[in-house]
Amino acid sequence: MSQLEKILHVDDDTDIQFIVKMSLETVGGFTVEQCSSGHEALACAAGFQPDLVLLDLMMPVMDGEETFQELRKLDGLQDTPVIFVTAKAHDASVKDLISKGALDVVTKPFDPMTLPDIIREAWEKA
Repeated sequence: MSQLEKILHVDDDTDIQFIVKMSLETVGGFTVEQCSSGHEALACAAGFQPDLVLLDLMMPVMDGEETFQELRKLDGLQDTPVIFVTAKAHDASVKDLISKGALDVVTKPFDPMTLPDIIREAWEKA
């Protein structure tokens, strides 16, 4: 697998966006593009060509699972690893998301100082 450099982060919460961007860019050294909705993610993903997508599960209009399914239809993104982020992770939902093709699931709240390491560990397992 190639090196992890570019991450597309999709979350409707601006506070979470701020924390994740600081964490991934400052602590992790990644290039991060952010979108506030599933529709916005679909519009920018093909042009950005992320190595990985960090995707909020619960968003209005188009939730994370729908966004995930639609991203899979875009040229060049069929195999892009996706890590879901959610406040409502329990064993059954995590297993369900993994069975649908998610690389991993990160539970909110998370530690911004360790988020890059969590993402790198999941990436290494892919």
